Amino acid sequence: MMAKRRSEILVDILKSEGMRYTAQRQAVWDDIRDQKHTEHRDAEEIYNHIRGKGIKVSRATVYRTIDVLVKNRLIRKMDLGDGRSLFEPSTNDIYDDRHDHMICTESGKIIEFYDEELDFLQEKIAQKHGYTVVRRVHQLFVKPVK
Repeated sequence: MMAKRRSEILVDILKSEGMRYTAQRQAVWDDIRDQKHTEHRDAEEIYNHIRGKGIKVSRATVYRTIDVLVKNRLIRKMDLGDGRSLFEPSTNDIYDDRHDHMICTESGKIIEFYDEELDFLQEKIAQKHGYTVVRRVHQLFVKPVK
């Protein structure tokens, strides 16, 4: 069976949420999906980037669409703990999407990393309690060692 196109996936998700498919909502998802893997942007940056391409879209549409995309795991939300959230594309596959984040509390710099030992330890802990890991979000808030 052929994989669904981006627009078909979005149409199905919006329909399940009681929302209409629009070119503006597609533009939000495309903008996030097309960003570099290591790029993390907040909703306002996404809104400004889309508007900068000449696409007429409201802030409300961007914010509501982002909420739906996060809820349906098409994008990942990274809560910075200060009321601000950043977003990045998601593959919906724990094995393709395995990375964690270190966030510098002084500079705001975000470092993506993957550690096989951490991966093993998380699975071991889950199994100890009778579970298996299906999705993970791991963020370390760090500061430079002086």
